[in-house]
Amino acid sequence: MSETKDKILDAAERLFGEQGYAETSLRHIIADAGVNLAAIHYHFGSKEDLLLQLIRRRAEPINQARLAMLDRFEAEAGSEPVSVEKLLEAFLAPAADAAASHPELIRLMGRMQAEGIMPAGIKDQFEPVVNRFIAAARRALPDLAEPELFWRLTAAAGAIASTMLKAPADSEDLSRRVKRLIAFLSGGLRAPVASLEEKVEVTR
Repeated sequence: MSETKDKILDAAERLFGEQGYAETSLRHIIADAGVNLAAIHYHFGSKEDLLLQLIRRRAEPINQARLAMLDRFEAEAGSEPVSVEKLLEAFLAPAADAAASHPELIRLMGRMQAEGIMPAGIKDQFEPVVNRFIAAARRALPDLAEPELFWRLTAAAGAIASTMLKAPADSEDLSRRVKRLIAFLSGGLRAPVASLEEKVEVTR
């Protein structure tokens, strides 16, 4: 990757995180990066393409690390399923490590979540990895029917986003967040299935 392209990506990552995607123009980015508009058009087809390449730059090593950890845990488990705790660790730890090295990543992802922005091309980046973890979750939680499993995984994704993206943090704080999430989510994923007819008693 060229030095100019890296400069543009670094500036965009910082500005998108600080100001938001909608409020950051290409002119803001070239001023911050110290390049001209022609450089943006040479390396990126559009502002959305710039965001897409920016996310890919961070996501690819995270996803590679996730799959490497999952491969290792599956090899260690042999014929047994990988535990829910190990699945969560393999998914969360690489993202926390990346965020500790690049704190601007947390701001960017937090802004994207708040603005509801997700470029269409990102799905292809994450889908194979997510599907691999879903398959491992099916083996770890064989008693859960498919709709219940997906409901719980969706709830887990919301808890992960809320906890990991709440504010920039140092590596020690991120490590604590990961440990707390693993303890909390593993309990929720393993919890007995509540009957839809079951009344919930509220204690006042």
